[in-house]
Amino acid sequence: MEKEEIIGSAPVTQICDILVIGGGPAGSTISALLAERGYQITVLEKAHHPRFHIGESLLPANLPLLRKLGVAEAVQRIGMEKWGVEFNSPYHAEKRQTFSFADAWDKSMPMAYQVRRSEFDDILVRNAERKGARVIEGCRANAVEFLPDNTGVLILAQHEDGRRETWRARFLVDASGRDTFLGNRLKYKRRNPKHNGSALYAHFRGAQRLDGREEGNISLFWFEHGWFWFIPLADGETSVGAVVWPHYLKSRSKPVNEFFQEIIEMCPALAARLVDAQRTTDVEATGNYSYACDQTHGSNYLLLGDAFAFIDPVFSSGVMLAMQSAFIGAETIDTCLREPQRAAGALRDFDRRVRHGGKVFSWYIYHISQPAMRDMFMRSSNVLRVKEAVLSVLAGDIFSKTPIWPSLAVFKGIYYLFSLRHARRSWAARRKRKEDIRV
Repeated sequence: MEKEEIIGSAPVTQICDILVIGGGPAGSTISALLAERGYQITVLEKAHHPRFHIGESLLPANLPLLRKLGVAEAVQRIGMEKWGVEFNSPYHAEKRQTFSFADAWDKSMPMAYQVRRSEFDDILVRNAERKGARVIEGCRANAVEFLPDNTGVLILAQHEDGRRETWRARFLVDASGRDTFLGNRLKYKRRNPKHNGSALYAHFRGAQRLDGREEGNISLFWFEHGWFWFIPLADGETSVGAVVWPHYLKSRSKPVNEFFQEIIEMCPALAARLVDAQRTTDVEATGNYSYACDQTHGSNYLLLGDAFAFIDPVFSSGVMLAMQSAFIGAETIDTCLREPQRAAGALRDFDRRVRHGGKVFSWYIYHISQPAMRDMFMRSSNVLRVKEAVLSVLAGDIFSKTPIWPSLAVFKGIYYLFSLRHARRSWAARRKRKEDIRV
């Protein structure tokens, strides 16, 4: 949209220092942090909190961030304690393998939480409000214009009642999640050629959980067409989802609720957990969700969390990466606005650090369905501390100074050796995966 069209249709009526599009974990986190630093923050959120969202499993690395935001106790009250991860495989004699976060390299982060995202996201956005951010719900950003000479940004938005307003801000934050506001408008968004997936999910009541302290663990189940998640929530419901290849999802010839039940029955270990359970929500489906944007930033804007990239939820990394990018982003914007002479370096550092998170997780995500990787997860050993290092990745401990990288390099070397040892099997699996990820 041209500048004249934006200003002509809705004169500039609102001014702020930083405008944030999206009130999810990334947007709420950066808004709270920047409001604490004295900036005038406006958050535009298209929905109204509390609202449903998938992605209920947090990582141990989320907890230090929650403490810094001052919301740790509030999250504890709504959360289900999550002490580890259970993998279930139909391909191995050892059908189950459980990993405890307490066995990771850094022993100070032994647990996390499973949360209802409606409650969790509401806690974060209200925290931003308490710290001074102006949160406008039911308001959708529709267009953006970057003013010349880095003098600001114009954002056109529309309220639910049809009113349109134009904000002028010094800096723009895109935390719009899978809406990818800037990625779409600036033509940055690209389908991820290395990965492609679709998801179906619903909530159940009465699902059979693990015993004792393991009750809150997330369970993952491999099956023929992908994998399932099983996430227990504190109120007795359980989030169950299937991640499958898109061409398989497109093959369905029956209503999505029936199709989802048919997929569950393909995984006997999961079906046994749900034999007495009742589905409490309709089944939702999301297709072709793996993507990344070419850019993480411009001279006066940042892309955070899913607004920049999304790969796959297999390691529950989404919320942690979103919040971590918000912490990095708050430092970056503060430097850009207070010390413009350092802005270029701060933005380069933001780009490097934000890409680091996705790069670390993506290698494991791309290989998690390969036979050699499944073997290593189901028959794990801690030679040269590789198990501790991989558990640190599963815990989200990839931004600290924990010295996991040499051991992770050893783990990758073992993986490639295992693949070569069973070259025929590995080659067949690689060909199948290439076929599976086709669009």
